[in-house]
Parts: sequence; C-alpha cells; structure tokens
Amino acid sequence: MSETIQVQLKKGVLELCVLALLSRGDAYAYEIASRLTKGIDMGEGTIYPLMRRMQSDGLVETYLVESSAGPPRKYYKLTDAGRTSFAAQQAEWAAFSQAVNDILGGAQ
Repeated sequence: MSETIQVQLKKGVLELCVLALLSRGDAYAYEIASRLTKGIDMGEGTIYPLMRRMQSDGLVETYLVESSAGPPRKYYKLTDAGRTSFAAQQAEWAAFSQAVNDILGGAQ
C-alpha cells in the first residue's frame, strides 16, 4: 500500500480513535498521542491540532490537573456531544469496515 493511502486512512479514523480512547477515561494530549503512536503510528504533530478542533467543535472539554513533574497538565474529557459523535462514528465505522471486508472476502 502506498504511503499516501496509509496516511489518509489513518487520518480518516484519527478522530474516532481519540473519541474511543476518551470514552474509556479522561486523558492529557501527550498520553493520547502516545497511545495513538503505539497503536496506529500517528505522530504527535497530528494530535494537537485535532484536539483543538475537537474542543472548538464541542466534542471535548479540558481541565487542568497539577503535576508533580512540571506544569499542570491539560486533560481532555468527552462532552455529551462527544459521546453522541463517538456512538455515531462507531456505527458508521462498523458498517463501512464490514462492507470493505465483504468486498475483500470476495476478491480472488
């Protein structure tokens, strides 16, 4: 698969992955970026702009937590709109991935 296609596929599911991580619990951006780097090899530079956009779209909100290892950390948590968006995107992903799997299963 060409690198361009891989990047586009990853970018296409990035918001869904962030919503999924936050559905399990609040997290700070570096923690989210680390999980995504480990899971789907997406770099930090992609995460921070996405987090700002998701906040301005009302999908997440932030709060500060004091840290013993430096400045306070900005944590992100899902809003009601974020939970609704996650459920909708999760359903869309399930239907889309099933359709792709059906097509791939029929390929020779």
